[in-house]
Parts: sequence; structure tokens; C-alpha cells
Amino acid sequence: MAALLELRDELDKIDAQIVKLYEERMKVCREVGEYKIEAGSKVFDKKREKEKITLVTSEAENELNKKGLAELFEQLMSMSRKLQYQLLTERGALGRLPFIGIDELDWSSSRIVYQGTEGAYTQEAMSKFFGKDVNSFHVPNWRDAMEAIEEGSADFAVLPIENSTAGAVDKVYDLLVEFENYIVGEITLPIRHMLAGIPGTTKESVERVYSHPQALMQSTRYLDEHPEWQQISVSNTAIAAKKMLEDNDQKKAAICSAYAAQIYGLDILEEEINDNPHNFTRFIIVTNQKVFLKDAKKISICFEVAHESGSLYHLLSHFIYNNLNMTKIESRPIEGRPWEYRFFVDFDGNMADAAVKNAVRGLREEGRNLKILGNY
Repeated sequence: MAALLELRDELDKIDAQIVKLYEERMKVCREVGEYKIEAGSKVFDKKREKEKITLVTSEAENELNKKGLAELFEQLMSMSRKLQYQLLTERGALGRLPFIGIDELDWSSSRIVYQGTEGAYTQEAMSKFFGKDVNSFHVPNWRDAMEAIEEGSADFAVLPIENSTAGAVDKVYDLLVEFENYIVGEITLPIRHMLAGIPGTTKESVERVYSHPQALMQSTRYLDEHPEWQQISVSNTAIAAKKMLEDNDQKKAAICSAYAAQIYGLDILEEEINDNPHNFTRFIIVTNQKVFLKDAKKISICFEVAHESGSLYHLLSHFIYNNLNMTKIESRPIEGRPWEYRFFVDFDGNMADAAVKNAVRGLREEGRNLKILGNY
């Protein structure tokens, strides 16, 4: 025990030297940052950092120490870069991010587009966000909605981005990268499936049930209680409800929302039949203008990383250093580049905040193809 205490005491002395040397190093790094600001040089010099790692690891006694030194100096240089980004922020050298802050969204004379048909959950989300009396139209798919706002036939689009049970809507993430459209708002809608039919329909008269495949799957327990019912997939729950009205057949029922049932004049035969009562879908509000609300609290971005060890780890450290709370991360394969991925991140913040500017600068310099998807 005495020997252990002596060894710990020796470590404490070494650590005190490390602390002193670290602070001396950071003072020099600050001077380097000052020089780079004056010279207009980039903070991140990948070639120089690789040369430095090669040099320090060449003096290691063994392979374990070599790996440890590489990791240690990667962290030291990472902290140096973050200090320099902070200096740039303090000097105002970062400038403004290319978005305009506005006090509120004005949709009084706007057209809103949503995917699906009347009675779709997306229409319900639109009504809750914008109000019922808005000038709106619907399109068959998500790409059509993105094209509508890009070309100007609509001012805002409403798109699903995530479901609490089914996960991310991958295709919408891909469209956010492809189009120069930006998120300016979001709304979360509880998904409650109802069994509905035309007036006079009873559960005893039903022979066939229509709905979106996901809604059928999410109502498995209830449907298993009625094995005699034939389950038929259609493109969405609102179309299932509309089909009930068009077919006018008491042998048919739809799984749809209460909102869709009301629109098509259907009776609800059974309420909330989905297996998970805590089922929610998050919808985003998208426009083609680079704007953000001045009181916005969430930022969505995407970026790519080098296909090498530790690249994602080093990029995510910018959130930690700037005390930014990352709330979500998703990855999507990059088309045409097997086994490479694009990452989508949500984090708390506002684009006017110095910490956000600092983090975005670091992510942009050290990552690839960073895109700010919106602040809302």
C-alpha cells in the first residue's frame, strides 16, 4: 500500500508538470491564432498536423505508447484549433452565417403544400401549425412538395421527418440535401389510428380492412383479434378513408385518423387501435428562403466526414467544446460512394450565438460539405 501511495505521489508531480506545460502550449497556440487572423490563414492545416503526429510518435518506445502519443497530440491540436476558432469569433472574423433572422413567419398570403391527399396526417399537421383557413394544395409525393417550394408555386411545405416508432423518414433527409430548401418550423402530432366505416357499418359487418402498410403493422394486436378480416394495403391512411366514401360498402373499413374520418363523413367503429399509444410523428415546415426566427432554439445540419478512423469523433467534439447539446444524430449512405455516410445532427442553439458560429466554423473547416438545414 505504501508503495502504491508513493507511485501516486510521483504521478501527481508529473501531472502538475503536464498542466503547466499544457497552459504554456495554449499560450503559444493563442499567438499562432493571432498570427493566422492577421495573415488570413486557415486554422486547420491537416498536412502540418499529420507531420506533427508522425514526428512525435517516431520517438515512442513501443507501439502502445505510439498509439497513446498519437491520440494525445490529436487532442492537443484539436484544443488548439478550437481556441483559434474562438479567437476568430471574439474578433468578429467569423462574420454572419448566411441566414436572415426574422421576428415571425408571415403566411397570411402564402400557399402551403403537403404530401398526400385530404385527410392525411400531414394535412392535419399543416392545419395545426398554420391554422385551418390557409391556401393549400396537396401533391402525390415528397419530391413534388420540395419542387413546389423551390420553383415558387408554394411558399411552405409540410413534410414528415421522424416517427417515434418507425424512426427517421430517410427519403426526406435525402431531399433536404438535394434541394436548397430550409427548415423554419416543426410540429409533433400524436398518431392515433381509428377503425372507421361509412354510416351503418359495424364491426360485425366488416370483411376487409384498408390502410397504409405501416398503419396495419402498428395495429397488429387489434387486427389479430379479428383474423377473419382481410387486410389490404393502400398508399396512405387518408386514401383508405376516401375509398370508404367512394365504395359505400359496409363490408369495408379503414384504419385512419379521426381527422380523416371526419373529412370523409365516416363513423368511428373503434378508437385508438394502434399497439403503441405513445406514437408520434414530427413534421417539418420548409421554405426556399434562408431565414430563421430570432428566438429559434434548434439547429439542423448535415455533413460528411473523411473515411478514416476518428474523423466523426473529432467533429462531434466541437459540440462538447462549445457546450452545445446535441439532441439527435442520423446517418445516410452517400450515393455513389459505397460505405461512406452523411451525418444529420440536431442540436440546441441559435445562429446568432457565438458558440454556434464557433462550432459551425470548426465543423465546416474539418468536415466535408457542411450544410445548415435550418434554425427553428
